[in-house]
Amino acid sequence: MSALYACTKCHTRHPFDDLSQGQQLCKECRGNYPVVKCTYCRTEFQQEVKGSTETICKKCAQMVKSHGKPSACEFCNIIAAFIGNKCARCTNSAKKYGAPKQCAQCKQTCAFDRKEQVDGKVLCWLCTLSYKRVLAKAQKQDNFSFVDRKKEGAASSREKSAPNQKAHRNNKSRLEGGGGGGGTPKKARLESTIPTSSMDAFIDPNSSEHLIATTQLKEQIAALKRQMDLQKKDLLEKDKKITELKAQNYEVEKDMRNKISSLQKTYTRQLQELQAQNRTLSRDVSSLRKQLRDKTTGKSLKAASSADSGGSNTNSPMMVS
Repeated sequence: MSALYACTKCHTRHPFDDLSQGQQLCKECRGNYPVVKCTYCRTEFQQEVKGSTETICKKCAQMVKSHGKPSACEFCNIIAAFIGNKCARCTNSAKKYGAPKQCAQCKQTCAFDRKEQVDGKVLCWLCTLSYKRVLAKAQKQDNFSFVDRKKEGAASSREKSAPNQKAHRNNKSRLEGGGGGGGTPKKARLESTIPTSSMDAFIDPNSSEHLIATTQLKEQIAALKRQMDLQKKDLLEKDKKITELKAQNYEVEKDMRNKISSLQKTYTRQLQELQAQNRTLSRDVSSLRKQLRDKTTGKSLKAASSADSGGSNTNSPMMVS
């Protein structure tokens, strides 16, 4: 009986081949506590709560509570720049290895020369992980093809060691041998499609570039929504202010119209009073002029009469003598 090994999560014992390579988890724990990538720093971590949908690691969750949501790193474009405009990984790498270089795969200036080139090329952190995943899958398929070839050899040896079996068993074993022979070229063709020594054409199906782009777009949409909300709020405030100013302007215009109408009424009344006074004074002046004219005429008449009476008195004595 082969040795059994304990799962690191549920501590049940299983064959070594049934456990995962990294954390030695059984199939049930791998399904209940899957390994997911952090939304921000893109590192893989094991979920600790069964059925959890959380995709943020503990470190990033703590940084979000302390510094808020991160922005895109100016080097690697990963949404993990909590402090400043660079993520912690690029900041530490820049301090240790110097300025970043262009990645040979994604062509972004986010690769650091760590003196450990992958296939003779300088790759960034995400492209290095993708390349390692492709190599692991290719190695796993190589192991599977080796097991299939071993089973095929065992089947052929059993056929050679049992020449006196029944006809239908021989036919069945030949059919099985033919099926195994048909499976090996398929696996060989699959292996030939996965490059193991060149990085020029590898494509990682689990690449996180689309997730990074999705996260960036979500951040941009959220920022635009916040900007739109602020603009709407400003517009509402401006509309409110415009309405208040219109109301104030209406009240001021109303007061001015009332004042103007009252002033016009007062002016009209005063003008009428002055015109009446002017007419009265004009009549008084004309009457005074008439009286003065009459007095002047009466005096002239009296003077003339007195002159006439004096002349008659002087002439009478001469006539008597």
